[in-house]
Amino acid sequence: MSEIEQQNAIPAPVVVAEGQTQVKPAKEKKAKKVAVESAYLLEVSPPPEYVAHRVTMFDELKKKAAEVDAAQPRAPITITMPDGSQRGGVAWQTSSMDIAKSISKSLAERVVIAKVDKVLWDLERPLVSSCQLELLDFEDEEGKAVFWHSSAHVLGEACEKHYGCHLCVGPPIEDGFYYEMAMKDERLVSQGDYESLETLAKNVVKEKQPFERLEVKKEDLLEMFKHNQYKVKLIESKIPDGTSTTVYRCGPLIDLCRGPHIPHTGRIKAFAVLKNSASYFLGDAKNDSLQRIYGVSFPDSKLMAEHKKFLEEAARRDHRKIGREQELFFFHELSPGSCFFLPHGARIYNALMSFIKNEYHKRGYTEVMSPNMYNVKLWQTSGHWENYKENMFMCDIDKETFGLKPMNCPGHCLMFDVRERSYRELPLRFADFGVLHRNEASGALTGLTRVRRFQQDDAHLFCRLDQLGEEMDATLDFLQHVYSIFGFEFSLSLSTRPEKFLGKIEDWNVAEQHLRDGLNRFGRPWSVNPGDGAFYGPKIDILIRDSLRRNHQCATLQLDFQLPERFNLQYRNSGGGDSDFSHPIIIHRAMLGSLERMIAILTENCAGRWDFWLSPRQVQVIPVATALLPYAERVRNQLYDAGYFADVNSSDMTLNKKIRNAELSQYNFIFVVGAEEEASGSVNVRSRDDVDSKAKGEVRKLEEVMEKLKELKNSMAKSSRI
Repeated sequence: MSEIEQQNAIPAPVVVAEGQTQVKPAKEKKAKKVAVESAYLLEVSPPPEYVAHRVTMFDELKKKAAEVDAAQPRAPITITMPDGSQRGGVAWQTSSMDIAKSISKSLAERVVIAKVDKVLWDLERPLVSSCQLELLDFEDEEGKAVFWHSSAHVLGEACEKHYGCHLCVGPPIEDGFYYEMAMKDERLVSQGDYESLETLAKNVVKEKQPFERLEVKKEDLLEMFKHNQYKVKLIESKIPDGTSTTVYRCGPLIDLCRGPHIPHTGRIKAFAVLKNSASYFLGDAKNDSLQRIYGVSFPDSKLMAEHKKFLEEAARRDHRKIGREQELFFFHELSPGSCFFLPHGARIYNALMSFIKNEYHKRGYTEVMSPNMYNVKLWQTSGHWENYKENMFMCDIDKETFGLKPMNCPGHCLMFDVRERSYRELPLRFADFGVLHRNEASGALTGLTRVRRFQQDDAHLFCRLDQLGEEMDATLDFLQHVYSIFGFEFSLSLSTRPEKFLGKIEDWNVAEQHLRDGLNRFGRPWSVNPGDGAFYGPKIDILIRDSLRRNHQCATLQLDFQLPERFNLQYRNSGGGDSDFSHPIIIHRAMLGSLERMIAILTENCAGRWDFWLSPRQVQVIPVATALLPYAERVRNQLYDAGYFADVNSSDMTLNKKIRNAELSQYNFIFVVGAEEEASGSVNVRSRDDVDSKAKGEVRKLEEVMEKLKELKNSMAKSSRI
């Protein structure tokens, strides 16, 4: 992984064509497929010349570095463990692995990486002074990232051997790692390559290749990587003249990399290549097209088996798959990143909006509507032009530049400022479901989770400083209510001032303290994400956890002292004097966040088995014979008039087939009607979530059923039983 990728200086590369699982070919085509797969050798021969060149340079520089290290004084040092216990060591000699071995053999085998004075540190790298030491295993998030980073190097070595390619970057990601590369010819990565890559990776693992760290000067780096134009560009653009950075070696692979890494490749007990895609160098479509390969690895084969089961379940629940099957939504190449919601999907969308709007009415919010496009002067005033313009859609009109709004807050500031405000009007809570546009990179577009056109339950609370605590408490209570309806667990974290920020540090400190106080009053555990706040203010990030134990960020609560000053927003204080004005404080908040993203999460969380109040298919009425169609239509109309979605299956399929299809379509209820039901004004009720009712159903008066459906909808219960 490159030094620059580690520093987050490289934008996420753009994927332009993700590898898809292929349809199983017909039998007569199998021989042809095998022939294509076997057309390439396991390893290119002879190896690329850059391999020997790098190794020779590394060995020479490593020898010199070892001489320098050997000359360092071996002084006694003290290593302090997290529990406060202390252990003795020798500077430039004792390593973190030595400490782990002195504690227990099992710990030494399990530990992935060390943390020395809160800095990640190679286990075999000598300690240079007295320090605080932590030993992290794979279960620790930082340990897992290091493990997958090291596994990316194993994948990189396999790719160099198999393709003779030029590696670019290979970072760990949330669920594994990838490496991207430029091919020396027109060859493209295919699924047929996966087995060869896994074989080569397993060989690397068997060799237990140690990860060796070496600090190298810029001029030597340029010589070491002179065969790789992409590494040269990174070195020239990101590493200042007269400085140095590190490279890591495992086997014949030597890569520009900050590290750190696991002790050796033998720690990897399970390794799999998952998919491939195309990308652009540095994420810029103007640059060369590259090939990217994704993988995952574990220190235990059982974990790999569990992960593959998870992937199978995740694929079954994929919102894109369910969206097609249930005719909820689709995407089209003529409007990339913008979703087409079909009638069933629009019902879900509108139900979510209605839910939030009802809460707005109860909680004192006022809905507003604001323009979609603004002159660039607005974005310059707000600070978005300086900090966000690359993510905006811009156009020139009448020789002036305009931009589609990526967020609502600047427009709401104009609304606040439309006339003089009194302290008595505050808090003022503007809520807006306006359409937003953000210019996401084409390769980052992923179903409903990353789109260019979306709506969110966005609101901005303008309040006085003395009202801030009460508004925060009410907002967190709102959050608790919303997520309890969906059954989501959630965690809270405080994101503090980033390196690039607007305003005064003193204002930031005050805002952060108010958020801390609010979190403490809320009474749930919370953590701190240092430097992860928005450029205009600190925020509380909320992560929800779905049924697959995956985390998603949707809701947010952000304090803003900057926009009121930049727009010179004021309200008249109680004194009433001509100069007695103050700036309000803005709370940016969203509960669902993007409705598109929330629908994706809800789809996968329930696997398409929607709660009744949210369901796009609530009731299907099935007549047992054609003669019963008029009664079935009357039942359907009564349901429709009461505000439910219901339809009638009037096809000529058998009764059992109709019932089975309705079950597969995830209708919450099936009402079967025959002559007996028509005569008594009843329906035979089958509930999706009541196994006992599926076999035969229960005949019940329609009036009674209608009342029960009303209770079920109003309760927003998760189980579809009446």
